[in-house]
Amino acid sequence: MGLKERREREKEARKKQILDAARKLLFKKGLQATSINQIARTAELGIGTIYFYYQSKEDIFASLQEEGLEILFRNIEALTKTELYPEDQLRQTAAAYLTFSIEQKDYFDIINYFLSSPQVMFEPDLKSQVDLKGGRIVSLIIGFIESGMAMGRFTAVDARKFALAFWGALYGLIQFRKLEKTVLDGEDHKAVFDYAVEQFIARLMADK
Repeated sequence: MGLKERREREKEARKKQILDAARKLLFKKGLQATSINQIARTAELGIGTIYFYYQSKEDIFASLQEEGLEILFRNIEALTKTELYPEDQLRQTAAAYLTFSIEQKDYFDIINYFLSSPQVMFEPDLKSQVDLKGGRIVSLIIGFIESGMAMGRFTAVDARKFALAFWGALYGLIQFRKLEKTVLDGEDHKAVFDYAVEQFIARLMADK
C-alpha cells in the first residue's frame, strides 16, 4: 500500500470515528444539546481534528444525511441499468427504500430525525446541499414514470407530482412499522406496504 493510499484510509477512518460519535450523541441528546466538544470526546479525537474535517456540528449531521441518501440513491439508480418494465422499477424502488430502512437503520434514523423535526435545523446552504441529494432520488422516480408513459404502459400524469406523492407515501408507510402492535394490530406491515405500492402502480397502468 502506498503512502497516499494509506493517508486516504486514515482520513476515512477518522471521518467514520467522527460520524459514529455524532450519530450516537444525536439520538442520546438531540442536535441542540450536542456540541463539538462532546463529539470530540466521544470520538476520542482532538477538537482540532474535528474542525479539520468539518466546519461545524451542523456540517457533521448534514454529512450523515448525505451519506445515507447517497447509499439509497445508488441502490435505486442501479434499477436504471436493468431491463425491467417501469412498473417493476417502481416496485423495486419501494422495496429498496424498505430494505434501506432495515439494513441501513442508522442512516434511515438520521434522515428520519431531521425530516420529522418541526424545526429547520440547517442554514440554507447546508439544507440545499442535503435536499439536492434527496432530489436526485425523486428524479429517478420521475424518470421511471416518464419512461412508462413514453412506452404507453402508463396513463398520462404529472410525473413530478406523482413521484413526490409516491415517495412521500413510501416514507409514511415505512413509519407504520412502529405501529404493528397498535394501528396495524393483526396486519402484516410488509403486506400493507406492498398493497399500497400496488395501488399506486395500478393508478398508473394504462388500459390494455
